[in-house]
Amino acid sequence: MEYRTFGRTGWQVSEIAFGGWQIGGEWGKVDDEASIRTLLHAYERGINYVDTAASYGNGHSEEVVGESLRRWDGNKIYVGTKIFPTRWPSADEDAPLMRGRYPEWYLRQGVEKSLRRLGVERLDLLQLHSWMGDGIRSLDWLETLNQLRIEGKIDQIGVSLRDYRPEEGVDLARLGLVSSLQVVFNLFEQRPAGALFKAAGETGTACIARVALDSGSLTGTWTPDTYSTWAPGSVPHSLFHGHRFAETYQRVEALKTVTAPYYKNLAEAAMRYALSPKQVATVIPGMKNPEEVDLNIAYSDGAAFPEELLAELASHSWPRNYYKEMTAAEVD
Repeated sequence: MEYRTFGRTGWQVSEIAFGGWQIGGEWGKVDDEASIRTLLHAYERGINYVDTAASYGNGHSEEVVGESLRRWDGNKIYVGTKIFPTRWPSADEDAPLMRGRYPEWYLRQGVEKSLRRLGVERLDLLQLHSWMGDGIRSLDWLETLNQLRIEGKIDQIGVSLRDYRPEEGVDLARLGLVSSLQVVFNLFEQRPAGALFKAAGETGTACIARVALDSGSLTGTWTPDTYSTWAPGSVPHSLFHGHRFAETYQRVEALKTVTAPYYKNLAEAAMRYALSPKQVATVIPGMKNPEEVDLNIAYSDGAAFPEELLAELASHSWPRNYYKEMTAAEVD
């Protein structure tokens, strides 16, 4: 396992981390004991950062992570969790207002709930689960979180940017107001590699890359019949309904052709691409079993991403927001 410095914090975190959305139960039926075994296997293999959220299974993901921490007696495991706003902004809103979405009473209440579910005395990293650009001027959220840091309730502050809006984090990164920014970054959503990562690098703001496998499409394992195997109401069933599945499948097949001369499968190309920018501190794929943990860890070997492939992939950039029609509780 390779480790990277988590921005200005000084933490050394595994560049492959554990994304905790799936173990909350919204991607299909889960076995909590199996999830805990998978987490413990990940810790044994060197993964030392877990990313979860209060909204994942209405806190269930945090509870499962917390139980894994109680059973773990090895090195430090960093946990980043998230608190969602009192009102989610519409995905179509270009300039939603920040003030009032994270009031002091609400942040304090949410922190206490996360502390209990995780079974810890202090949150390593608390991330706002939705960011509005005017938050750099409406700073009530930061005042409260800084006070919670002083009180010892949280260690570091982060922000999870809205889906497919990386530009909203550029000014925040330039100002260095938070320790980390979480952003969708993958073979289809390549835009963060521009202004956002540049600004983050200048201020030592850690970047967490999420959805590296495009919610499953970039594993490269889909067939034309895959959609019919998903449970109605599950996250993938909701994300890729209608024409979305066929269009995504077609684009994935095209990517396979481009990456085949370089990597044995598309998943490897996707993970190595997400790891390629130096500003990325860690990538957080979801992992359902120890086998998937081992597959992802294998990509952590420090190998450089081919420059010629990087140039070829630029034409496959395809940012789109399939989360728009999902309910607020399902939004990552």
